Amino acid sequence: MTSTTRLTVAQALVRFLSAQYTERDGTRHRLIGATWGIFGHGNVAGIGQALVEYGDVMPYHQGRNEQAMVHAAVGYARQSGRLSTHAVTTSIGPGATNLVTGAALATINHLPVLLLPGDVFAARPADPVLQQLEVPYAGDVSVNDCLRPVSRYFDRITRPEALIPSALQAMRVLTDPVETGAVTLALPQDVQAEAYDWPEEFFAERNWVVRRPGADPTELAEAVTAIRGARRPLLVAGGGVHHSRAEAALAEFAAVTRIPVASTQAGKGSLRFDHPQDVGGVGHTGTATADELARTADLVIGVGTRYTDFTTASGTLFAHPDVRFLNLNIAPYDGHKLAGMPLIADARSGLMELTAALDMHAYRVGASYVAEYTEDKERWEQRVDACYEADEPDVRPTQPQVLGVLDALVDESDVIINAAGSLPGDLHKLWRARSRDQYHLEYGYSCMGYEIPAAIGVKLAAPERRVWALVGDGTYLMMPTEIVTAVQEGVAIKVLLVQNHGYASIGGLSEETGAERFGTAYRHRAADGTFTGAPLPVDLAANAASLGMRVLRAKTVSDLREALAEARDADTPTCVYVETQTADTVSGPPPAQAWWDVPVAETATRPSAVKARELYERHVSTRRRHL
Repeated sequence: MTSTTRLTVAQALVRFLSAQYTERDGTRHRLIGATWGIFGHGNVAGIGQALVEYGDVMPYHQGRNEQAMVHAAVGYARQSGRLSTHAVTTSIGPGATNLVTGAALATINHLPVLLLPGDVFAARPADPVLQQLEVPYAGDVSVNDCLRPVSRYFDRITRPEALIPSALQAMRVLTDPVETGAVTLALPQDVQAEAYDWPEEFFAERNWVVRRPGADPTELAEAVTAIRGARRPLLVAGGGVHHSRAEAALAEFAAVTRIPVASTQAGKGSLRFDHPQDVGGVGHTGTATADELARTADLVIGVGTRYTDFTTASGTLFAHPDVRFLNLNIAPYDGHKLAGMPLIADARSGLMELTAALDMHAYRVGASYVAEYTEDKERWEQRVDACYEADEPDVRPTQPQVLGVLDALVDESDVIINAAGSLPGDLHKLWRARSRDQYHLEYGYSCMGYEIPAAIGVKLAAPERRVWALVGDGTYLMMPTEIVTAVQEGVAIKVLLVQNHGYASIGGLSEETGAERFGTAYRHRAADGTFTGAPLPVDLAANAASLGMRVLRAKTVSDLREALAEARDADTPTCVYVETQTADTVSGPPPAQAWWDVPVAETATRPSAVKARELYERHVSTRRRHL
């Protein structure tokens, strides 16, 4: 007879989660490292009580915003190589719907996170309950259904025994390198507290093996033939290189073949910036070196990339008339993009197989091609030096100079986190990534407010690392609340807060598209009704200090050097606040080296919009569909 244990659904779930492990390359990792939670009537007596009951096996972190808790869990998961993540529990109502943005971010970036929102009563003893959404045409819909399209797996647990198959499916999806993303188990508040006799086998330790599938022999042979026949191949490294921990395999492939390697935002750092074959970021925010190679490449080898519009310059970048695509990806969906030749495999396994096969044929790209991209890279590095250089150390820095000071200070142990605004473009072009995980850009969803909570998650996953959250004033105002969490937990993140008085990136885009920077400045309303008056008297440094963070103010380049050095050595949460010189421009680095499609008004009377439309139509005419 099977032995059982009588527990509530919430207690059983917490105990089950504490016994789940991943295994890859012979190493085990705990799958759910901790649970974040904000409690309300929808989860306090269920999951909340269970976390008290099992506090010895399930660590708990207190958050201030439900979206931010998901960001922290995602930061932890990415730093952990997708082998470990956190769970997030909320009440019903606004707590649950606050999860939606974080869930979308996790799913778009293929990063695992387990969401446990409370739900309305399954038995409906009182209908409606506080915060319940009533849907006249369906009695089984709640606000949690908003999470369905942004979750890779969703289930509502309306009976205790339904938890068993659902929990196992949830773990399968979280640990599947193809399917992983946000997983949601909606938990009605009465079911959370309901007791059931659970089979002891449910709580046994389980290993979920993270697969490394190799390539199909036929696909591999076709890939080798395609590479050997290419005169100007270019490899585009995406986030899948990092997820697979394939950086060393990529470095070996590049060294053997001498094929240049460009990187997406998610893939930057796949090679160190000083690797001979690294040519920097590719696409709209890429380097001139990488983008010129992309325009003339006859074979594009995509490794672990989704080919977003920033990477392809909205279909205008890969301009060679006979260009072909070879897509090494563990996900067949991405492997077939751009009518490419698929090589469906784990990034590390696939790269190692390609390297062995090409080395056997003594394949190398031509010496003239190597000399060409090497010289172009040297010229680009000189442009980076010029952007970073501060001739007058006693004046306010530009944004590139801020990055230059930080670049000169850090080493491979530092982690730089960013997600939105003008900083991603500057970082992709200029930042010199020194290790596989130093460059942490969330650009799949480009979510303002990600940086500070994600920094907490990264620091929890790697407490020995120095972790920097780089935020502009617009992003900071979206979600500064987790500073309180960092202070409470003693998580010594560093926040570099750049004040440029508005949405600088969108302001520049607005100007380019004929919208004349409308609604993008943080300024008083002028007499003519526009927001062109004096900058708002908002003191973000004082705000950060009021939340408990130590704040260092820097007015000049010299001040900034001292403040960043002091913050880097700090063992408490520390913020460096700096106002940049270019308040009315995007940033001042080299302009975009490739186009990005943001549709411009087809009819307009204002000259700026008319001119922008003319330029837009010229760019659109160069777009092609790769079929």
